Amino acid sequence: MARSLDGLVLAPVADQAPGQVGTRTRFTYHEKDGEIWADYAGGDVVRGHLVGTRRGDRLDFRYVQLKRDGTTSSGHCVSQVVESADGRVRLEETWEWESQAGSGTSVVEQIERDADGD
Repeated sequence: MARSLDGLVLAPVADQAPGQVGTRTRFTYHEKDGEIWADYAGGDVVRGHLVGTRRGDRLDFRYVQLKRDGTTSSGHCVSQVVESADGRVRLEETWEWESQAGSGTSVVEQIERDADGD
């Protein structure tokens, strides 16, 4: 099993569609006793939260977010936790909106806490 996500900051490796998370979004993860949660913000997302479970290297969570245009959206994601060759944590995600149409895949990777995405 890959190491704990607790206290790690992760960022997407590529931008999604406008109004969604992107390379400027930062996720701060927490983990305890099989529970995971994170706060996130950046880019088109003013504030977002996710909560779910971890079993082995599989995360299963729901997310909700407030976008800059004042709209909200929510969805479900299943992620595989992988440790990269350089020791950083990487999440390979498969997600689906529940509040609107759309689904896809994405990758987020561990970054240094003070990285600002510029």
